[in-house]
Amino acid sequence: MEGGPGGGRFAGAGEEPRYINPGTLAALPGFTHAVKVGLVTYVSGEVALDSMGHLVGPGNLRAQARQAFANLALVLDLAKARPADVTKLTVYVVNLAPGDVEVIREAAPSFFPQRNPPSGTIIGIAALPNPGLLLAVDAVAVSRGELLPRE
Repeated sequence: MEGGPGGGRFAGAGEEPRYINPGTLAALPGFTHAVKVGLVTYVSGEVALDSMGHLVGPGNLRAQARQAFANLALVLDLAKARPADVTKLTVYVVNLAPGDVEVIREAAPSFFPQRNPPSGTIIGIAALPNPGLLLAVDAVAVSRGELLPRE
């Protein structure tokens, strides 16, 4: 796709998917942390596991939300995206209670800005794949375009 100053083209046009699996994050078996295609990054459900695969904040929704959103931020950074680039956010919460929504928002304010927050859904679920996990967060981010020199 041609366009932009200097006749460059937008980065990502015609790119193959890039699979992002940082070695510093534990993963649930069978899932890729994120897949980036062009300027769009699709992030799988990030959970409250540390780099060694240990559960952070057993029984503590706030602590788990902080860890899951920190993991999400790391994955986005590796994809050259940031929280402000998130256009769709889905949070899955085990045994969701009405007060949980505010706890989650407070734990990750950069993902819930006052002005122009992403579209999103918070869904109550019965369980997650690993015992003790209380939430998972997935996202879609659209990075700002990068101009590359004309070939």
